[in-house]
Amino acid sequence: MTLFHISHTDLDGYCCQLITKEYFKKGFFYNANYGLEVKLTIKKVLEDILEHKDEEILLLISDLNLTNQESKDLNKDINKLIEEGFKIKLQLLDHHASGQKSADTYDWYFLDLTRCATKIVYDYFVENYNAFDEDTKKWLSPLVDAVNAIDIWLDHETKNFEFGKVLLMMVSKAREINNTLFANENRDYRIHLLKESTRFLDEIDGNIKLDNELHSIKKEYLKLDEKNNTLDNLSASFLVKTLDEIKDTLTVTYKEHKGLLTFTLGSISIPANAFLKANPDYDFFIDVGRKGNASFRADGKVDVALMAAKLAKGGGHVNASGAKFDDFKETIIYDDVKKYVQKKLDAL
Repeated sequence: MTLFHISHTDLDGYCCQLITKEYFKKGFFYNANYGLEVKLTIKKVLEDILEHKDEEILLLISDLNLTNQESKDLNKDINKLIEEGFKIKLQLLDHHASGQKSADTYDWYFLDLTRCATKIVYDYFVENYNAFDEDTKKWLSPLVDAVNAIDIWLDHETKNFEFGKVLLMMVSKAREINNTLFANENRDYRIHLLKESTRFLDEIDGNIKLDNELHSIKKEYLKLDEKNNTLDNLSASFLVKTLDEIKDTLTVTYKEHKGLLTFTLGSISIPANAFLKANPDYDFFIDVGRKGNASFRADGKVDVALMAAKLAKGGGHVNASGAKFDDFKETIIYDDVKKYVQKKLDAL
């Protein structure tokens, strides 16, 4: 069976995927927040499923409640695929009360307000698939309990609750790897942190010990060799390596100049400078935010203040400028952003 798993973008959502990654040998993972992201992610998953017609598929959605229309549309799309010969089991596991109407309508929509999604997913796989050996359960079950305690706010359970508070902070602040450009790498990073956290679950003051060690755990993951450095510099080096692996996909052009275009990277001064120095054939670096705010960096070969001014009435310094694209349409799809920006550059 092949898993396609959509989950939320918080501690509960990522821990759901930690659980399914422990069980499934083959899977495709996606994360979405509410609103537009849910619709676009479901659309992307349905497109990806088309490449797996001969396989038994479990489409799992966790820690996300769908609107009535989203549920209706998904139910229709899945039934259509089944009629075309696809072998798909659709299952949604959630705990948000706003999904009650959908849960009353569709048998694939499971809702339980008493447990967080992580616990629902864990119990579902143990009960329906006899998942996980005893060694796995020893570390996974206490982690599930800690996530449950913080997510549904069981503050009377002091140990689990206080440990869960650190987990909540840890996942929400794991921003060293961009979750839009590098969704898989970002997910793996967060899941690694969650797994590492289990070393402290049974210790006295384990929450405090995890909080103390978190900086070092992050640094060890991001180090490319044995040489130590600050977290910012290690993150920048890791990012440059990751960008280098997909730079052809992220390349845009301006006249005779070649540049790199990123989306929602944020705080680009250090990584942009590091990338341009490591790739002298690239002359500029642009990062566009979700609302159309853009940052421009260069290394002496292109006047990005002039570029920003021409593109969107922006400005700044020769090697560091900013602008706001007023006609930018919100999206989570990088290709849409690239087509938009390249069209602007071609018109200059």
